[in-house]
Parts: sequence; structure tokens; C-alpha cells
Amino acid sequence: MKIKTANRIATVKEYYFSKKLREIALLNAQNKDIINLGIGSPDLIPNDAVISSLIISAQNPNNHSYQSYKGIPELRKAISNWYKTTYDVELDAAQEILPLLGSKEGIMHISMTYLNPGDEVLIPDPAYPTYASAANLAGGKVVKYDLDEANNWHPSIEKLKALITDRTKLIWLNYPNMPTGKQANLKLLEKVIALAKAHNILVCNDNPYSLTLNDNEPTSIFQISGAKEIALELNSLSKSHNMAGWRLGWVSGNEARINEILKFKSNMDSGMFLPIQHAAITALNLDQSCYEANNNIYKKRRVLVWELLDVLECTYDKKQVGMFVWAKMPSKIIDSGTFSDIILYNTHVFITPGIIFGNNGNQHIRISLCNSEEIIHKAITRIKKFMI
Repeated sequence: MKIKTANRIATVKEYYFSKKLREIALLNAQNKDIINLGIGSPDLIPNDAVISSLIISAQNPNNHSYQSYKGIPELRKAISNWYKTTYDVELDAAQEILPLLGSKEGIMHISMTYLNPGDEVLIPDPAYPTYASAANLAGGKVVKYDLDEANNWHPSIEKLKALITDRTKLIWLNYPNMPTGKQANLKLLEKVIALAKAHNILVCNDNPYSLTLNDNEPTSIFQISGAKEIALELNSLSKSHNMAGWRLGWVSGNEARINEILKFKSNMDSGMFLPIQHAAITALNLDQSCYEANNNIYKKRRVLVWELLDVLECTYDKKQVGMFVWAKMPSKIIDSGTFSDIILYNTHVFITPGIIFGNNGNQHIRISLCNSEEIIHKAITRIKKFMI
């Protein structure tokens, strides 16, 4: 018997890493010992106090019931305090914060809450693929805008403006940017907010990388005056606190937007496990030293990744932000997907091809810093043997 899937499924493909990880698993089953330099899943563990908080809370028999769809007040207050400390931004803990089961679900929630069939969504190229997938699943129309390498991977405001129609509903931003590692300046964010206000378009900024290898002050879109009128911001503990698998994120914005998203979200899940909320509170109250410890480790790994990229004859900017290094391939290489597979099948090292982030990434690759120095050294050795 053949069961036909919904039409919306035809608008998306299986997530690239879901498919690639199966391929890598098959190679490992053949004793290939693949070194995976592609995934941004921190290999460092959360702070001991965070784990202890989870254990203690989980041992309480009263903490295993369904929870509020908005999270407990103490968690929202901790997020509010963290935003004030990190970005000098005021968020109303009661009305302007909605905890999520990871910020990735927030991308889907926002898309489903605001997009009608045919509504247009402006999405950067290159970008995290989930922005486009969520828009397509919600029935929206993806309209890509270029991040220009010659313009420090920032968009041209004039070109962005030219893409706006009466169907434009959302603009996605992601700064510090993944995959390019570029930070936005406040002048750029001010221009985007002004453009969105002029055309009544919702701006969504995805902001999980602001504390990773960022030598500048962490930036939030809410540092722009009046941004809450027209903007939302996603954030999470996945990268900053080594808690990717815990699925801890949130969306912030004005009360009306939060309540609109809650209307959709409350039909999708039954709240976040209480011990995880307690652990999140502990994580958000850690001092600056926890970020410094992470970044000291990532800095050492990044030097080795630069060495690996030199072996591959790639070029890169040493002032990138986040837990990846984005690099341009040698001009003699045509396609990043082919390049990635050549490395994978000849050295058993997986590197993410830039094409998965959009056409503007096709001449680039991305390497994760989420592997030990020992593993990166091993990858360098393998690639050197292949390149000789």
C-alpha cells in the first residue's frame, strides 16, 4: 500500500547532516575511522554545577510532571538577567521571553505563526538551511538575499530593499553569522530595523554565537532603539554553555509577538522538563570565567584548523566569530561538495561543503572547532599525506 505524503514534504529535503551522518556511519562500519570536522556540537561538557543542578532536581519526585508552556518564572527571570549582563538589554521576564526546546524549534514556530501560503521570506545566502526549510514547510516563498564577501559578508541594504514586495513578511538575520563567522555592526542592524519598520516586516535575528571567540562586545538586535516593535531574537545555551543536546533555547520580543508564538507552540509540546529548567538557571548564573575557559580551548584548536586549511591551500579570515572556521577553497577547485567528498573518501576526514548553506558558499568549506587538538592533529596528518 502506498501512502502519499503531504504536499509540504515535497518542498524540503532531508536535512544535510542527517543524511551525511548516515553515510559516515556506514563508512565507520567498514572500519574507515572517519574524523568528523563538520558538526557544531560541542565536545566540551557543561559546568559541573549545571550537571549537579539537573541531578538534584531530577531526584525530587515532585519534578516530573508537565510544566508551563512558558517555562517557570525563575527561568525567564534568569534569561532576563543574563540579557542585561551580556548585552545590556532589558527584557520583561513575564512578558517578553518564551523558553523553547532549543532555538531550532523556534525557527519553525515563528514560520508557522506568521506565514501564510505565498508570503515571502528574505533569507541570507549563505545561511543556516533551516530558515529556508521552515519557510517552505509553512507554505512561504523563500527569497534569498546575498551576503557579499567583498562587503565583509554583509548585505547591501539597497539590494535588500529592492527584493521587498507587498508579500514580504519576514527577514532572517544571523549575527554573529554562521557560516561566515562575521559580526554585524550596530549601524547595519539599525538600517535593517528602519527598513523593516518602513515596510511592516518582522525581523528575526538568530543569535547563538555571540559569546564564542568574539573579541568584540556581544551584540543583540535589541540594542537598537525601537527594535522590539518589529523584531524577534532567538538565543540558546547550546554553543555558549556546551548544552546542545539539552535543547535549551528561547525567543524574545514584545509581549504581543510572544503571545502569538505561544499560541502555536502550546499546541506542539507540553513544556520543558523541570530539572532541565533548573539546570538552565544555574548555567545562566555562571560567571564570565566559564566562557573564557571555553574560548581558551577553542583558540588553541583554531590555530590547528588554520594549519589544516593551509595544507589544503585555502584562504580564511582570522577574525571570525563562533565555533567554526569558514574558508575559501583553492581556485582550481570548482565545487565544494566534490571537494568535501574527495577529502572524505581519500583521507577519511569529513569537512562541511559551503554549498549546503547556499550558492554563495559554493567556493567555501566550513570546519568545526568541536574536536580535541589530538583529533585535529590526526586530521592534519592524514590530509598532508594525501596532498603530497
